[in-house]
Amino acid sequence: MSLVKKFITVGGATLGSRIFGFARETLMAAALGTGPMADVFYAAFRFPNLFRRLFAEGAFNAAFVPLFAKEIEANGIEGAKRFSEEVFGVLFSVLFLITVVMELCMPLIVRWIIAPGFADDPDKFSITVRLAAVMFPYLMCMSLTAMMSGMLNSLHHFFAAAVAPVFLNVVMIGALFYSLYFGAVPLQTAWYLSWGVLVAGILQLLVVYIGVRYAGINIGFRWPHFTPNVKRLLILAIPAAVTGGITQINQMIGQAIASSREGAIAALQYADRIYQLPLGVVGVAVGVVLLPELARSLKSGHLKEAGNLQNRSIEFVLFLTLPAAMALWVLSDDIIRVLYERRAFHQENTIIVGSILAIYGLGLPAFVLIKALQPGFYAREDTKTPMRFSGVAVATNCAIALSLFPYMGAPGIAVAEATAGWISTVLLFTTLLRRGHLTWEWALARRAALLLVSAGVMTAMVVYLQHRWEPWLASGASLLTKVSTLGLLIGISMLVYFAVAFLIGGADIGMIRRNVKRKPRAPAPDAANGE
Repeated sequence: MSLVKKFITVGGATLGSRIFGFARETLMAAALGTGPMADVFYAAFRFPNLFRRLFAEGAFNAAFVPLFAKEIEANGIEGAKRFSEEVFGVLFSVLFLITVVMELCMPLIVRWIIAPGFADDPDKFSITVRLAAVMFPYLMCMSLTAMMSGMLNSLHHFFAAAVAPVFLNVVMIGALFYSLYFGAVPLQTAWYLSWGVLVAGILQLLVVYIGVRYAGINIGFRWPHFTPNVKRLLILAIPAAVTGGITQINQMIGQAIASSREGAIAALQYADRIYQLPLGVVGVAVGVVLLPELARSLKSGHLKEAGNLQNRSIEFVLFLTLPAAMALWVLSDDIIRVLYERRAFHQENTIIVGSILAIYGLGLPAFVLIKALQPGFYAREDTKTPMRFSGVAVATNCAIALSLFPYMGAPGIAVAEATAGWISTVLLFTTLLRRGHLTWEWALARRAALLLVSAGVMTAMVVYLQHRWEPWLASGASLLTKVSTLGLLIGISMLVYFAVAFLIGGADIGMIRRNVKRKPRAPAPDAANGE
């Protein structure tokens, strides 16, 4: 299967998950708005979500996948099965201990890490502690899910791992429908959602376990033992865990700062959900597919092939994220108004959340490019360099957020996260280039500039139509009118962007056709023999 087809497979499944996510957030806005229970739930949910990124996706996409791919190349499926069982035994035991310790320490964690601003409100503090305690075992389910997803991706079975997150949104939508239908108060709704998160984690683990069995590997439990392979995994995983969770770390910092102002946490979450659509569809797809592809090319000695994979991924990212970034920037208020503005979510909320979304839009290309650049380090088993860059980004984010929040409120936190994202991107890109792991292509630079011009033309068209159609997008218009107008505006903007991009040479049909039809190169004879 070609690189682009793999991107489409993962991106398509992720798109389905993000669409359900939109439905979930729309119902959340209707049920809770930006009120205190919305702040409490999102604060409690952010903590297990942070650890999921740190101990699951970041660590295993960066460390487990290259080692698992190496085992497949060296010892076949049987060796990979043995390695995965060794890792499973250690991972399960460590996660169990972490869960027990965190559950016992939850009051301290909420007071000092999750939401320091809640400490002065005993009711909010108590509810946050209890909701976080219910949801924290989700970490254990999702960490094991991430390991099995890494196995599936390395075995070129992408769909099951990509579709599993849909279950979180489906279960939470069910909980919200139940709450709205029976008129549950906000506190009851928060409890339904919290138990829904735990149930969804179990379902997701079950889906990928079935996928791994279908792929031909039956994982058995082994008593924890630190074999050389497991030790190597831990050496790689610890810095990778920090790097892979950089966005979540920055968001956790932002949440801690925002907890001192009511409604700020929920406002950040609602905006975050929107920009996660292009980030998930493009960024996650590129990151998930590129890492095992790069690892296998490098292990087989195909350095030129690895460089081409990296550049084509950057090209793919820019082609799709530049117009998305511009659209989020200029259409932010209209998007929020259509998706969220009803019942408990008011016009004033739209202005705040829209301003946050516009800033996230400007940071979107950076957030996605990070997903395309980090595999260039991880595939070479270098997880320390990205971790150092993450440290710089976190320090920058913290300093800017603390400086701007008193004056700008929640939008100041978005500025900090976007700035940190661009700093990480520049550091990753220049380092890969300096080391010779990324090949500079003037043709790629030229196409990137032309894509930026195409996005600029599209933006001018959108601003013109937005002004003309303002009455149809206003709060007083009917929902059908607003949805139809926004949909037409987005459709026209896409047509304009793609037409201009192909017309001036920012994109090329022949190039896309070659990438779609591209087949993986056969392993070199010496690499195949393990020499």
